[in-house]
Amino acid sequence: MKVGFIGLGTMGAKMAANLQKAGYQLVVHDLRREAATAHLAAGAVWADTPRHVAEITDVVFTSLPGPAEVEQIALGEAGLLAGMRSGGAYFDLSTNSPEVVRRIHATFVAQGAHMMDAPVSGGPRGAASGKLAIWVGGEKAIFERYKPVLDAIGDQARYVGEIGSATVAKLVHNCLGYTLNRALSEVFTMGVKAGVDPLTLWEAVRQGALGRMRTFDALVNQFLPGVYDPPAFALRLAHKDVTLATALGRELHVPMPMANLALDELTTALNRGWGDRDSRAAMLLQQERADVHIAVDLQLLREAVERDGKPKP
Repeated sequence: MKVGFIGLGTMGAKMAANLQKAGYQLVVHDLRREAATAHLAAGAVWADTPRHVAEITDVVFTSLPGPAEVEQIALGEAGLLAGMRSGGAYFDLSTNSPEVVRRIHATFVAQGAHMMDAPVSGGPRGAASGKLAIWVGGEKAIFERYKPVLDAIGDQARYVGEIGSATVAKLVHNCLGYTLNRALSEVFTMGVKAGVDPLTLWEAVRQGALGRMRTFDALVNQFLPGVYDPPAFALRLAHKDVTLATALGRELHVPMPMANLALDELTTALNRGWGDRDSRAAMLLQQERADVHIAVDLQLLREAVERDGKPKP
């Protein structure tokens, strides 16, 4: 199988190298030919345009900075679509826009080709080691056909759903990560200013309930099944804790906008009469605002957790 790869930057170069290590014949393209030096030395073939890549390969991958670059490579005058054979497949590994992904997909389908959104997560280290999550949206049969190729790039290739679904999952993941960074910086500056050594503080809190838990595992027990009674930890107690923390921040003159937003949310939930419900009942307020109801069947949730090798909820 001949595999095309376009975009040999920090992530793309490492993913393309893993495809070569797995034995795939690689055809590469980048704005800078010198970016492909190592791949060409290892036996890859250079193509002058994305169109040429599509013409001589069975499947094409792109790893690009953003939506504008992806759209140009896919649909431009010398782009992939111009050279894509009928039934050909294209996987975009970039972090993209769902709207752009769906538009490119529709254009490919109209010409008898397949386009899949397949953003990755794991950073440069994961791209180099192959410890990489790949979320894929589009036709499931195409995902299954090229799963062995995806497995050469990362160790966690997962089908998410229809086109655009994988991009949504990636945006959820990354947005949460940076929001958590903001919240962590806020509470840690408070703790250090209150006199606790930063290393000691980190070592202490990472052994707490939150520190021992994978981030998304926190959603399993109440939020995903939509069950907030009986409480694992009462909302009135959570309200008390965050009230004390924000009071300490004011005492130390540490700005804590994220924590105060959390306190406002807990206060609103408390005023609904939810004080004896689980503290995560406050998350129902956002579901109301977004007009979304989340209640995953408990048996299906348990099966999903078991597949991932984690304790049952």
